[in-house]
Amino acid sequence: MEIVIANESHFKYASIICDTIAESAKVRGTGIAKRTPEYILKKLEKGNAVIALDQGKFVGFCYIEIWGHNKYVANSGLIVHPQYRNRGMAKKIKKAIFELSIKKFPTAKIFGITTGLAVMKINYELGYQPVTFSELTDDPEFWKGCQTCKNFDILTRTEHKMCLCTGMLYDPEAKQKKAAKEKVNSKAFKRLKSIKEQLFLKKKQKN
Repeated sequence: MEIVIANESHFKYASIICDTIAESAKVRGTGIAKRTPEYILKKLEKGNAVIALDQGKFVGFCYIEIWGHNKYVANSGLIVHPQYRNRGMAKKIKKAIFELSIKKFPTAKIFGITTGLAVMKINYELGYQPVTFSELTDDPEFWKGCQTCKNFDILTRTEHKMCLCTGMLYDPEAKQKKAAKEKVNSKAFKRLKSIKEQLFLKKKQKN
């Protein structure tokens, strides 16, 4: 079993990827934007996807979408073949595409919209936070991709403010600020602890 960055050598899997995504949506009974083999091929060609294989047999897939002039990227189309589900593959694939996104677009905000609780949990473990749709990209091309979803009328009626999906966002800048703040707080705590220990020793020596 291996998860690799997809390329032109994986063109032959485009159809099964689309079919697996479509079948999964039917089974779950949830809305999902349809993908065409042609669209998947573009992702493979640019190396903006990861694919999981088991000795050449298709296991799973996920790809990167780029929005707002590289300010936002989305990890979309996460799918695991039915024969390989319940083995933790979705989490491994999501982690691989997340790491690829950070490597290729280090300053971009990474986001996703999903109705799946399992995906939400994986996203949260990777550092995503639930957000309103207003904090996601305002690129009309992204929302146009939802037109093939059966819930698109809800999104339209709410003027792209909400739908059945939950928006989740990973902001690298916010994470860096949080890490810097925690570092400062840690240093302050250590200084305070050191001062208290010195005062305790002085008091002990006097006694």
